[in-house]
Amino acid sequence: MENFTFYSPTYFAFGKDTENQAGQLVKKFGGTKVLIHYGGGSVIRSGLLDRVKKSLENENIPYIELGGVKPNPRSGLVYEGIELCRKEGVDFILAVGGGSSIDSSKAIAAGVVYDGDFWDFYSGKPIENALPVGTVLTISAAGSEGSPDSVITKEEGMFKRGASGDAIRPKFSILNPALTMTLPAYQTACGVTDIMAHLYERYLTNTKEVEVTDRLIEALLLTMKKEGARAVFEPENYDARANVMWAGMMGHNHSCGVGRSQDWRSHCIEHELSALYDCAHGAGLAIVMPAVFRYSLKHDVMRFAQVAVRVWGCEMNFQDPEKTALEGIDAFQKFLISIGMPSTFADIGAKEEDIPKLVDVLCHGDGRDGTIYGFVDVNEEDCTNIYKMML
Repeated sequence: MENFTFYSPTYFAFGKDTENQAGQLVKKFGGTKVLIHYGGGSVIRSGLLDRVKKSLENENIPYIELGGVKPNPRSGLVYEGIELCRKEGVDFILAVGGGSSIDSSKAIAAGVVYDGDFWDFYSGKPIENALPVGTVLTISAAGSEGSPDSVITKEEGMFKRGASGDAIRPKFSILNPALTMTLPAYQTACGVTDIMAHLYERYLTNTKEVEVTDRLIEALLLTMKKEGARAVFEPENYDARANVMWAGMMGHNHSCGVGRSQDWRSHCIEHELSALYDCAHGAGLAIVMPAVFRYSLKHDVMRFAQVAVRVWGCEMNFQDPEKTALEGIDAFQKFLISIGMPSTFADIGAKEEDIPKLVDVLCHGDGRDGTIYGFVDVNEEDCTNIYKMML
C-alpha cells in the first residue's frame, strides 16, 4: 500500500424529507446568499425546488437561481454562473439535481474566487480555493455529492475534462433516496453503471497488497449487482434506492482508492463519446468498459480473475486463469445488458468513421501528450483498437 492523505469532511443528511433541511445546513456552513443551480424541469415539476426555496426562506437566506444545466455540463453556463455570482454577491452554491448540476456548481464555485479562466482547473491546475458548495441529490450515479471532483465539457472544441481539489468537496449533501424513485429505468441503469465504473477503475491497480480497499470495492460491487438491479426493476423500492445511493457516494469519495494507483482510462475514453454524441455517460461506459478490460486483460490476469471469482461467482480455473478472467468480464457485460444498457457503438449512435476524430481529441486535445495513463498506458493505436472493439 502506498502513502496517502485522505480528507473527507462532507456532512451527509440521509433519508426521507431531508431536503427540508437545506436552509438550516446552508446557515450551518456560513452561507448568507445562495445560488440555487439546477438542470431541467424535473426539480420544478416534482416540487423539490419549491421545497428547497421554502427551506431557505424559513432561515431568511436570500437566493438567486440559475437553471439549464445539461447532461455533460457545458462551460458556457459555468461562465454565466461565475458572472452572476460575482454580480449578486453570492457566497454559497447549492446544487439541486444529479452529478451534472453538482459538477457545474463546483466549477462555478472555483471560478468565482479565481482571477483567471476557470478552465485552467480543467487543464491540470489544482483547485485550492472555492465558494462552499452544498447539494440536494436527485440521481445516484456520479458520486460528486461526496467527492472533490468535477467534469465539464468545453464547448469550444468539445473537450470533456475533469478537475479536482478538496476545496470543492461539498460542505453538505442531502441524500433522500425517495427523490430518485421517479427516474426512468434507463437513467437509473446509467447511474448504476457509472457507480460500478468508479469501483472497477479503482480496483484495476498496479499497487500490491491493498486487501482492505480490494474488499471494500468488492463489497460495493456486490451491493450494486443486487440492489442496482432491484432499483431498475422495482423503481419504488426505497431500500434498494437507499443502498444504491449510499454505495454511489462511497464509490467515489475516494475511501476505496486510498493507497493505490487507479485506472481512469474507461472514463477518459468514454468522455469523448458523450462529448461528441451527447449520450448518457453511463450508457457510454457500458460499451467502453468491457472493451478496455478485454484489451488490458493480459497485463494482470489474476486481478481480473480475482474479481470474477469474488464478485461474479465464477469458478477459478487454476490451469487457465485467463478463462476465469474473461468469464468475469462477460458476466459483468451481461449484467449491464440485463438492466438495459447498450453494448455496441451503434446502440448510442456512434459511428466507425468518427474513430480517428475521437482518438485525436482523446490523445491530443487540449494539450494532451498522446498517451492515456492508467492500469496500462495506451497510445493512439491502442485507443483506436479499443474503440473498434466496441463496434
